[in-house]
Amino acid sequence: MRPGVTHVILFLLAGIVTVHACHSPDKPAGQTAGAAKKELPGLGSIDALPLTYRSPADNPSTPEKVELGRLLFYDPVLSGGKDVACATCHHPDFGYAESIDLSIGVNGKGLGEMRRFNEGNNIPFTKRNSQSLLNTAFNGIRSDGQYTPEEAPMFWDLRAKGLEEQAAMPIKTFEEMRGHGFSEERITEEVVKRVNGIAQYRRLFKTAFPESNAVTLTDITKALGAFQRSLTAVNSRFDQFMRGDRSALSAREQEGMRLFIKSGCARCHSGPMLSDFQSHVLGAPDNEKLPVSDSGIQRSYGFRTPTLRNLRFTRPYMHSGKLQTLNEVLLFYEDLHGKPLRNPHVECAQLDPLAAAVRVEFNDVNTIVEFLNTLNDANYDKRMPASVPSGLPVGGNIR
Repeated sequence: MRPGVTHVILFLLAGIVTVHACHSPDKPAGQTAGAAKKELPGLGSIDALPLTYRSPADNPSTPEKVELGRLLFYDPVLSGGKDVACATCHHPDFGYAESIDLSIGVNGKGLGEMRRFNEGNNIPFTKRNSQSLLNTAFNGIRSDGQYTPEEAPMFWDLRAKGLEEQAAMPIKTFEEMRGHGFSEERITEEVVKRVNGIAQYRRLFKTAFPESNAVTLTDITKALGAFQRSLTAVNSRFDQFMRGDRSALSAREQEGMRLFIKSGCARCHSGPMLSDFQSHVLGAPDNEKLPVSDSGIQRSYGFRTPTLRNLRFTRPYMHSGKLQTLNEVLLFYEDLHGKPLRNPHVECAQLDPLAAAVRVEFNDVNTIVEFLNTLNDANYDKRMPASVPSGLPVGGNIR
């Protein structure tokens, strides 16, 4: 337990944990409540975020790295066609996420819901909904408050560990930033060459990384990682309540938190980030914009549990971006009992037992949503540079 932080562990009664067949809402799945409780322990733990974050041992945070990373984050010089920046699909106006279901990276123009492909386009949409970068400093944090920045799980499919490893992947991805002009191997060489060719960047890198003689891809990803790690929002009303301010939440919001736990949501949406950072199969709907079904982690149709923080800024929801409101998300879980799964490629037997145990009652949905809204913290860093060293449009082609 961290000093000065109220650690709330909510234990569920055994009778609450009932597992039902996927399409049989009134028929028990052949388990007693006790047996289900043994399989699914029946407790959830949620907590406030730490007020400060840790950095990897090989990339300690400094103001120079953070500000250099900010410039790189908004500079489309990192993309193959110099038209996409990290900020194009992770804009501060949208909680460093995206306001559309699947992002348009290469060969696009506009921002958020106004973004469109240019005419004559042959670039696909990005594969999954753009996740928020807010509080990714704490990815992987456990209910006991412990986490390892170098091992932080990233992406819907957990394919990267740590913000530094994550930072290079969009640059290499065809539809996100790379485009037609370069191979996956060549694009990183090209980006490093471009950045080395800009005098202002050379000076900034020498200040941020005095041990380096020239700009390297490692230094670029370290600067990006340092900036993204600095994007925290740790003082929501929920955080204030969990730190001891019992006036921070209304009685109805506290009831929403109780129902959130009672329904079983906190078995996966646990800890300070309200995520266990594990893979779960839910049968969430595919996005019809994709040419093939997205089968997730190891073709299991499993995806990482997302955080529930700052949901007001980061809609739409699920890996496919197919659910537009929090009410829709909660009703999706209610529909797991008695209705066919929303993804025809997922069989009932594949449904994660933790998801099968969730029991969201229709009459509780609005109250739970009120609790989820207490997880919003609008006081995060939204500063954009007036210009970037390349001289290209800040944020890419978003105007």
